Amino acid sequence: MQEIRNKIAIRGFEALSDVEILSVLLEDEALAEALIAECGSLAGVANLPSSRLRMIAGLGAKRTERVQAAIEIGHRISSANRAVEESISSSEDVVRIMRPKLQDKKHEECWVLFLTNSNRIIECRCMSQGGVQATVVDHRLIIKRALELLSTRIIIVHNHPSGSATPSGADFEITKKIKDAASLFDIQLLDHIIVSTTESYSFKSNGKL
Repeated sequence: MQEIRNKIAIRGFEALSDVEILSVLLEDEALAEALIAECGSLAGVANLPSSRLRMIAGLGAKRTERVQAAIEIGHRISSANRAVEESISSSEDVVRIMRPKLQDKKHEECWVLFLTNSNRIIECRCMSQGGVQATVVDHRLIIKRALELLSTRIIIVHNHPSGSATPSGADFEITKKIKDAASLFDIQLLDHIIVSTTESYSFKSNGKL
């Protein structure tokens, strides 16, 4: 490990091999070598199902959690970077970005895309989580965040774990509440999109916004 630390001090983390980076994380070079040999690369480790990861000999519960946390950090940074670089031109763009985040959820989540005047994504954030059939959305928190980001346009996205993307009465109610609150601050609600595993529903495309 001392040789790896010396390498970091002189050349930085970017100079490390997959095994060396994993050795720093696990504090065990032999275990890192075994894990890379099993998976082929760091990407292979990231794609390994958590159930199999826990079965790697010698990894243990704490180091398994450490690896999973590192993988999740990488996923979130990658997702955030992709989102910030993108602009929205249609509801299909929103579904493409958001379905991977929501399609496997067993509970409802409400996300907001905060946009510039040119529809570039400033931030994509989960604003609330709920149960199987509903989630409570505080429109005040959404407007507060939009003002903090100087966002002039927003898109609401939430999922229906049931599989049907048909909006409920509560969905229509919260859409109107958010739209009215946003308009007080010259913030435009561009769309409210519901996604399920196979379907999506756009309030704007269906003339409901």
